[in-house]
Amino acid sequence: MKNTNHIPKDGIHGLKENFSSDALSGFLVFLLALPLSIGIAKASDFPAIMGLMTAMIGGIVVSIFAGSPLTIKGPAAGLIVIIAGSVAELGGGDSVLGWHLALGAILIAGLIQIVFGLAKMGSLIDFFPLSAVHGMLAAIGVIIMSKQLHVLVGINPMNHLGKPMVEPLELISELPHTFMNINQSATIVGIISLLIVFLWPKVKHATLKKIPAPVLVLAVAIPLAQKLGLDQKKFIHFDKGFVDSLALNVSFDGMSQTGTFIKYVLMFALVGSLESLLTVKAIDMLDPFKRKSNANKDLIAVGIGNSLSALLGGLPMISEVARSSANVNNGAKTRWANFFHGVFILIFLCFTLQFSDLIPNAALAAMLIGVGYKLANPKEFAHMLHIGWEQLVIFCATILATLATDLLVGIGFGILVKIIIENRNGVPVGSIFKADFSIDGDTMTIKKAAVFSNWLGIQSAMKKIELNSNFTIDVSQCKVVDHTVMENLHNLERDFKNNGGSLTVTGADNMIMSSRHHHPLSARKR
Repeated sequence: MKNTNHIPKDGIHGLKENFSSDALSGFLVFLLALPLSIGIAKASDFPAIMGLMTAMIGGIVVSIFAGSPLTIKGPAAGLIVIIAGSVAELGGGDSVLGWHLALGAILIAGLIQIVFGLAKMGSLIDFFPLSAVHGMLAAIGVIIMSKQLHVLVGINPMNHLGKPMVEPLELISELPHTFMNINQSATIVGIISLLIVFLWPKVKHATLKKIPAPVLVLAVAIPLAQKLGLDQKKFIHFDKGFVDSLALNVSFDGMSQTGTFIKYVLMFALVGSLESLLTVKAIDMLDPFKRKSNANKDLIAVGIGNSLSALLGGLPMISEVARSSANVNNGAKTRWANFFHGVFILIFLCFTLQFSDLIPNAALAAMLIGVGYKLANPKEFAHMLHIGWEQLVIFCATILATLATDLLVGIGFGILVKIIIENRNGVPVGSIFKADFSIDGDTMTIKKAAVFSNWLGIQSAMKKIELNSNFTIDVSQCKVVDHTVMENLHNLERDFKNNGGSLTVTGADNMIMSSRHHHPLSARKR
């Protein structure tokens, strides 16, 4: 059945129609974004003010071009690992130099994202196997926690035993030493902040639940740190105000380190685009008006934002999932909520910047540990096993490879493991990247295999089918239909339903499910 809800207007008419709801949501998202933006910048070894600068650009500028009505653009914890790595490697240990050189890689990556959007590559999100993507995100969560656990107890991992700790496995292995040499005041602030982060969401009171946990952390941690006399030294100190910081900080001298520079350009472009598109996809499912975002237009918008942000010294941004989810829950209707969130950030930058000097690093670490835990929640392992043993294998392989190497190698290794498993399940080599299908009237018949790596061909053909029609996809002649395709078919069924049509998938019920728990979207084989 077609959605009968009134679809909010866009543009100036949408601003007039939904001013109160979007302004209120923008303010509430601003409260959430404020401490997180500062914390992400510090954890990335960027000046703290640049986290706010990025959020401001993501709201005020990117909202104008965005292709998704409800996502919030800004700095993301999921990119901390790449940003901090680029600062360390390109700067050779000099964090200020590394910041300037990393900006060059971010700017070029932003331009590449614009090209991605213009080339309509937003659909590439569906190429990556879901288990490998979730594995990459879980690995990012582990890496974030491995660094921030040191900060939580007052230890600077960038100056540990006279040398910086950068590699994830090193950060994890040094945790026992760190816990034996804690800063007592920082630890008190950190532990109390951590308790708030994890316990506050469990509060049942309707009014109290509206207060974001990060805001409560600030309300408790700032006076507590002052009471304990906690030394508020920054890992990167800055003493410029907002207006003084408006300068071209980008440098392209890092291009002389050709291999390293290209590696980070690719990681910023690919991982940033992947995370952003995943968020757009997720928020579309939460949108009460069932609107379909334009993924390619959104990529262009994020690319524009990243290019401008890098010019001025800011972090790379994405469509950020936690703030976007909060935006939906706060009752936002249009892109103006993202715009207002940026306006409130700008007001804060102009009038109350010194407030950020009061925020304890231990409190920011607690917030980031909360974000990392959500990405690497132990329930994810059980969820993958619930879908099928092969999903858990790919998930774990991606995590281990990422921790041992980097994000690009990790996701690449996860894809390789996935292809090997599919081949062993009976997918012919010729069908791994090319789908064999035919369309006769209102029925598509897929032969041999329907897997993540050949889905793009199927998806391209389906784009020509009207969503308000009644269509059938027959997979009875497939040897394998993997989890990613089952998930994509499920999403297609929803799209057809929301547009007044119907999509029926036949043949899958007669195949063997890889899930012992009979998960409806598990892989199928003969």
